[in-house]
Parts: sequence; C-alpha cells; structure tokens
Amino acid sequence: MNFFVHQNIVIHHLKIDGISNSSVCQIGSAGIIKPLSQLYNTGCFTEPAPSAGPIPRVEREEFVPLVPLVEPTR
Repeated sequence: MNFFVHQNIVIHHLKIDGISNSSVCQIGSAGIIKPLSQLYNTGCFTEPAPSAGPIPRVEREEFVPLVPLVEPTR
C-alpha cells in the first residue's frame, strides 16, 4: 500500500539550540530517515590531540566591563 502525502509548510522562525553528529531536524513527514555521519579533518591533523590537563585556578579578580558604564540618573 502506498501513501502519498502532499504538504505545504511555511516556517517563519526556526531556532536550533544545538547540533551534533547525530542530530536530526525533521520538518514534515518522511518515509525513511537514513543516518549519515560525515567527519572531515579540515585542520590536516596527523595525530590525536594531547590529553587535557588540570584546570588552572585563578584568584578572583575585580570585574571590569569592556564597555564603560555610566551611573543611572533620574
């Protein structure tokens, strides 16, 4: 038995918070979703990255904004 689905979908705003190698974004209906993973070595790396070291401890510093702020006035 064959089903034919005709859809008209209008998307005004689409927000995707995160994406990974196994993410699927489906809009509408699909008969079959086949997984596909494409990994590329765009940096021409030849060996694995070194192991991460301990997180350096930083003493609490005074916050200095990058944009000078002005005191509010009434």
